[in-house]
Amino acid sequence: MGTTAVAMVMLCVMMVHADVKPQKDFNLQKFAGRWYRVGLAYDSPSFVPYRDKIKASMGMITPLANGNVNLTMWDATPLGCISKMYQYERTSVPGQFTYFSTRHSMVKDITVVDTNYTDYAVVLKHKVFHREYTQVALYGRSQRVRNDVIQKFKAFALSRGFPRESILTPPPAENCPASTSV
Repeated sequence: MGTTAVAMVMLCVMMVHADVKPQKDFNLQKFAGRWYRVGLAYDSPSFVPYRDKIKASMGMITPLANGNVNLTMWDATPLGCISKMYQYERTSVPGQFTYFSTRHSMVKDITVVDTNYTDYAVVLKHKVFHREYTQVALYGRSQRVRNDVIQKFKAFALSRGFPRESILTPPPAENCPASTSV
C-alpha cells in the first residue's frame, strides 16, 4: 500500500494475520481500475522524515487472466513523478495477495480489508524485516473521500496499534501522473 505499495499485501497471511480478514466475497473485477492512495498509516522509523512530504499517489489495478494483478503506481517525488509496477500473486483466499519486494528482497503480504468498490478501499500490507512492519492504506476512486470513510480508516489504523502521528491523509499530488499519460 516503499510508500507506493498500494492496494495489496501478503506472506503467509493466514498464519501471520489470523485476526485480519479480507473483504467478504472479494471481487477482483470490481476492484480493478484507478485508485488514489489518500491515507497512509506507517510507523517505520525510517519513514518519519518523509511524513510531511507525502502526496496522494495514484495506482492502476489490472487483473490478469490467472487471477494475479498488475499494479502501476505513480508517486510525486522531489525528482518528479515516478512510476513503479508491481505484480501481486493471488493466494487461495480472495482479497489476499503476495508480492516480492525487490527493494527489500522479501515477500510481502497484502490484504484488501474493506472496500465498497466505488468509493474506497482499506488495504493492509505486512512484512517481517528485522521486526514486524505493517502499513495500512486508504484508497479512493477520487483524490477526495468522505470524512466518515477517513474516520473509519483512522479507527482501523488505531485498532492495529498505529500511533496517531503515523496516520496521514496527504494532500493531492498535482499532475502526477500527467493527465495525458494515463
